[in-house]
Amino acid sequence: MKTWLEEVKLTGDTVSLVPLSSDHRDALVEASSDGRLWELWFTGAPSAETVDSYIESALADKVRGVALPFVVFENRTGRIIGSTRYCHAEPEHRRLEIGYTWYAQRFQRTTVNTECKQLLLTHAFETLRTVAVEFRTHWHNEASRRAIARLGAKQDGVLRNHRIEPDGAYRDTVVFSIIEHEWPTVKKSLAFKLARLRERANGG
Repeated sequence: MKTWLEEVKLTGDTVSLVPLSSDHRDALVEASSDGRLWELWFTGAPSAETVDSYIESALADKVRGVALPFVVFENRTGRIIGSTRYCHAEPEHRRLEIGYTWYAQRFQRTTVNTECKQLLLTHAFETLRTVAVEFRTHWHNEASRRAIARLGAKQDGVLRNHRIEPDGAYRDTVVFSIIEHEWPTVKKSLAFKLARLRERANGG
């Protein structure tokens, strides 16, 4: 079952998701420098100081069969603009989480996140045959919570004191999910939202 998350490239109209490798180190730091994303205390984008451990941890989870990390390429320029991954996978239960997502500041509030989630969810439900896809975010990351809800995910609950942060602060984690029978409706909704976003981007 450890081969459930096999390497795959997912290609959309404006972005492509390519399996993460150590060769992406410098490009990831360049992308996260747009907005100095590592300074956001409720997210986990890498800096020049942390990128090596960031990649090492992601690839270790991949070897264990519980994660498949991606870098996000902008198709037009061929540049890396962020990262995302399947994580906390449970092959025996056909469940996984989509997380560790971040984008360079100039690509936030564009079509990028919606298209990335469309690619990941389509592969999860239609190829991996998952029964549930989960999303988790920090209680204080209100932008992330709104973005997850807009995808069509439903809030399952809040895990109080779920994690202890490096500085000793307690993290409350908000859990959302999309389950198998909801996917056809979510898929239509995502296609509609993405079309509208593209119209606006093109001045329509």
